[in-house]
Amino acid sequence: MTAPAAVVPTRHPAVSGTFYPSLPGRLRADLREYLARAGRPRRAVGILAPHPALLYGGPVAGAVFGSVVVPDTVVVLAPNHTGRSISLEGGSILLSRAYRTPLGDVAPDQELGEALLERAAPLLVEDMVAHTEEHGIEVLLPFVQMRNRDVRIVPIVVGWRDWARSRSLAAALHEAIGDREVLVVASSDLSHYETAAHAEAKDAVLLEAVMALDGEALVRAVAIENIAMCGVAPTATACEYARLRGATGAELVSYSHSGVVTGDVERVVGYAGVLLGAE
Repeated sequence: MTAPAAVVPTRHPAVSGTFYPSLPGRLRADLREYLARAGRPRRAVGILAPHPALLYGGPVAGAVFGSVVVPDTVVVLAPNHTGRSISLEGGSILLSRAYRTPLGDVAPDQELGEALLERAAPLLVEDMVAHTEEHGIEVLLPFVQMRNRDVRIVPIVVGWRDWARSRSLAAALHEAIGDREVLVVASSDLSHYETAAHAEAKDAVLLEAVMALDGEALVRAVAIENIAMCGVAPTATACEYARLRGATGAELVSYSHSGVVTGDVERVVGYAGVLLGAE
C-alpha cells in the first residue's frame, strides 16, 4: 500500500478576492492581459514592482514581470504593512510554509533561505506572524507563477526603514546567492495620497535614486522629502544587491498612479516597474 503524500503546510491567502480575483480562470485571464503589454523578457538582477490591488497596479506590475526572465528561485522583499512581527530587528523570513494563491502553492527554496538565515542573523528570523496578513508578497506571486510555474521563493518581510540594515541584508543576500541565478523582487508602491502633480514630482526623486542603484540616496530622499514610500527598505536592499552583483544602472519599464484608474487626482498612490541590472 502506497503511503499518503506528506501534507505541506501552507500560508493561506489574505487578500484573495479583494486585491485580486479568487477564481483561477479569472485571475489567469487578467494576468495574461497585463503581461501581454510587456516587451521581450530579459535577464535582470532584480526588479521593483508595485503591490496594490490589480485593478490599480496590475498594468505596471505586468509590464515589469513580463519584461524579465523569471528563474526557478525568486527572493521577494516586501514591507511590513501590519507591524506584526516577532523579530527584534524587523526582518521576517518564512521557510516553513508554502505560499498559496488561486494558481497553486509556491514552495520555499529551503537551501537558499537557510543559507541566508545563517548570514543575515540577527536581521532575519523565521516568523509566520509577519507574513500571515501581509499582502506585499502575496499580490505579486501570481505574476511570478504565470512566468514560471516551477518557481520557488524566499519570502522576506522587512520592518525597518534605515539604510544600515538594508545594506547589511543586501550583503547577506549577495553572499548567500553566490553564482546562482536568482531574481530579487522589491515589492513597493511609491508616494502615497499626494495630488497627482506632487506624486509625480516626488516619485521622480525616488526613481532617480533607483535608476542609479543608490539605496542610501533613496532612504535619504524618503526621509528628507517626507515621502510615504512603503517599501523603501526592500527597494534600497534590492538596489544595493544589484550594485554588489556588478550592475551599474536600472531601467524604468512603466510608471503610473491610482488616479489614472479612479479619476481622483487629489489623493493618488504612485507605481513603478523597474528592471535592476538588466542585460
